[in-house]
Amino acid sequence: MNHPTERVIVTEVGMRDGLQSISRTMSTDDKKRWIDAAFEAGIRHMEVASFVPAKLLPQMADAEAVIAHALTHDGLVVTALVPNVKGAQRAIDSGVHRIVAPISVSAAHSLANVRKTPTEMISAFAEICSLAKGHAETIAGLSTVFGCTLQGNVPHDDIGNITRQALEAGADVIALGDTTGQATPRQAGEIIDLVRDIACAKLRSVHFHDTRGLGLANTLIALQHGIREMDSSLAGLGGCPHAPGATGNVNTEDLVFMLQSMGYETGINIEKLIASRSVLEQALPGEPLYGYLARAGVPSQLHASKAAR
Repeated sequence: MNHPTERVIVTEVGMRDGLQSISRTMSTDDKKRWIDAAFEAGIRHMEVASFVPAKLLPQMADAEAVIAHALTHDGLVVTALVPNVKGAQRAIDSGVHRIVAPISVSAAHSLANVRKTPTEMISAFAEICSLAKGHAETIAGLSTVFGCTLQGNVPHDDIGNITRQALEAGADVIALGDTTGQATPRQAGEIIDLVRDIACAKLRSVHFHDTRGLGLANTLIALQHGIREMDSSLAGLGGCPHAPGATGNVNTEDLVFMLQSMGYETGINIEKLIASRSVLEQALPGEPLYGYLARAGVPSQLHASKAAR
């Protein structure tokens, strides 16, 4: 049983993972409004941009401007994704607190996503860690650890080997990503245990998708296995452009509701979080927005349990 004040960090990744997966480009001003609304709701960790060529991902062309705005919020931990050394340098120059490098265990996905083999990506990650030392925390975002739509099964031996190599390269944090939305609860527990045996306390974060409706179930398993950092996206926006069929991240509102209903502390105001969806409704008219809590509302017993504390 968890202690009622045990804290779980919820990282909002919609500004990056959500927006990169839709065809339209959200304006910089609207991204700033989203960051402001998320911060007002109590979110203190956000992955707000990625540093990739604008011609490949125009949705992220304003990365520096978005990060500069995010950094105006005291107490906000700002993260950016970087697929290469050049992107890492841009991220460091922008002042981010954390850098995530996507390191696919699947060779097929790695070539499609970053145009490098996993071994080549590890080599680049070592350079990124060297550049970032003293400037930003480095996160090895291990992608496709739960399966790959391009390759198929991802062997446990490969997961273990890439984990060891990422640690040797200098990773401060190991994060596990369900890039293709194929994870199942039993598998999630097995792979978390596998990686923890290698990475120990450096395994801190998970990133699940809800492609097959198991996002929250997998997150619950991660909680039971000691993970206390979770990625999610407002209204369930997101997916991977190079993982066919991988729709939707875990919904932030539903995740926060589940955590709070279990007695975990997130620091997030659920009503303000639901209200922040209006930014997406205005900025992305017609874009599908998901989430059970937004549809059904906050149940009365959650309010009652808070009042009783």
